[in-house]
Amino acid sequence: MTTDSELAHFAQEARGRAWAPYSNFRVGAAVLTQDGRVFTGCNVENASYGLTVCAERNAVAAAVVAGARRFSVLAVSSENGVAPCGACRQVLFEFGGELRVLLCADDGALRETSLAALLPQPFGPSSLPSGQH
Repeated sequence: MTTDSELAHFAQEARGRAWAPYSNFRVGAAVLTQDGRVFTGCNVENASYGLTVCAERNAVAAAVVAGARRFSVLAVSSENGVAPCGACRQVLFEFGGELRVLLCADDGALRETSLAALLPQPFGPSSLPSGQH
């Protein structure tokens, strides 16, 4: 069983591999699947800023490629422990709204929240007309 501190460590390691030459704001993420696997991601910036991909979405993509569809915990590591952006929150909701979220900062602070707290009144598959999803 992966502990919160281990998951935070995986996110910190992923952060060390971030490609952030424009903002110098490095972010790492680690997602724990309901079956106990861990997938990591880091932010990957691009000179065409709109093509930048966040760490959280990269971790989700890695998990999906491996066949994972349900997550239980997400750890995000950044200099100041920021929460996922709105686009990442929406992508995370696609794979389950009951996600615990750990926000890890350089000062060692580890704050816990939830996707439900970060994304109130979400838009998801049940928001679509029946037969549309």
